[in-house]
Amino acid sequence: MQEYVAQPPLVIVSGQGGWLTDTEGQRYLDGNASIWTNVHGHNDPELNAALLQQLSRVAHSTMLGLAHAPGAELAAELSALAPAGLTRTFFSDNGSGAVEIALKLSFQFWQLHGQPEKRAVIGLAHGYHGDTFGTMAVGDSGFFHERFRSWCFPASHFPAPRCHESAGVVHQAEATASLAALRHLLENQAERTACLILEPSIQGAAGMQLQPRGFVRAVAELCREFDVHLILDEVFVAFGRVGPLFVCAEEEVVPDFLCLAKGLTGGYLPLAATLVREEIYEAFLGDYASGRAFFHGHTFTGNPLAAAVALANIRKLRPLIDDGTIAARSRHFGSILTQTLANCAFVSEIRQRGHAAALDLTQADGTPFPVALRAGLQVCLRARAHGLLLRPLGDSLLLVPPLCLTPAELTLLVERTQAALLDVLPTLSSP
Repeated sequence: MQEYVAQPPLVIVSGQGGWLTDTEGQRYLDGNASIWTNVHGHNDPELNAALLQQLSRVAHSTMLGLAHAPGAELAAELSALAPAGLTRTFFSDNGSGAVEIALKLSFQFWQLHGQPEKRAVIGLAHGYHGDTFGTMAVGDSGFFHERFRSWCFPASHFPAPRCHESAGVVHQAEATASLAALRHLLENQAERTACLILEPSIQGAAGMQLQPRGFVRAVAELCREFDVHLILDEVFVAFGRVGPLFVCAEEEVVPDFLCLAKGLTGGYLPLAATLVREEIYEAFLGDYASGRAFFHGHTFTGNPLAAAVALANIRKLRPLIDDGTIAARSRHFGSILTQTLANCAFVSEIRQRGHAAALDLTQADGTPFPVALRAGLQVCLRARAHGLLLRPLGDSLLLVPPLCLTPAELTLLVERTQAALLDVLPTLSSP
């Protein structure tokens, strides 16, 4: 906070497409997709119309004992588009909530199934699933959550695979050791393990750490073999961020729980969804006296405004995925990143898949910058002078553009990133 309050405030007042404007009239390219949420751009006319149409009807009505058309239609749409078998949806309002719901449903399912000893969780090393206590417990985010570890329930973690990919070229892909470690964990813990959770394709908050193609399917097969629920946290990667609408569908995997948020409403409103297999839903059926009910709720569950804009977002996005528009834009993004920055002395590695990338920053001699220099932060602050908004993760720059950016805008994003790098890093690097 001391760093934050020391900087001049940048207050955003409006947006159009991939651009945001502050109170001083300065325009900035949104290289962060407003925390990885924006899909079609700011102030999109079709999403605006859907929101206004619903606003003229009702802004909010509870789904606790009632229903409304936007929520029902969105649940039906998600089930129709998700892998076959994910028939039920529990709405909440953020990614952490979606994951908490999946965890609680898994724990209660095994209780109702007569196996209360199945209560442990396995996660992927460096995983991030949110900042609530259940999500902190199953994550492995190091300094983000370490001070709260003593308040969290224990969880096991297996090592992440290694994958280095950019511009569609796979430079390294190794999952053998990771999957062997997972098998070993399951052989020893499956009888007391309720679920396994991972972010498929990319671990975003870990610095855009990629997974080899087929890794998620191999994990799913192990979960089925050992009778452990699979929770896929697609909060970041779904809705075209890495290509398909859902990663699990591309990997031909049907998880037990699918967690969605961020791009669900195109970056407009908070909304999350936990999709559940029918078999799990049915375990909770019974009269009130049976005590089988899932006691969990959110005040704004399935908010009609958010549901209406989510439907408009999905219906606009699907054709762009199907006709190859999103794929073409991501190919251009990867290509221009490689052409512009692959030989930069201050970039040790570029990881890119879809509309998500990370640039690992080092000194010109390849050694890390001293932490106290805050090299990544300084580059992002300098980027503002070039009309660009970025966020760092330590000394990695995360580039997560809205899916609507044109090839020219994606080129501008990379060129302005390069300009900020070259303004700052030579002054910080050892000779």
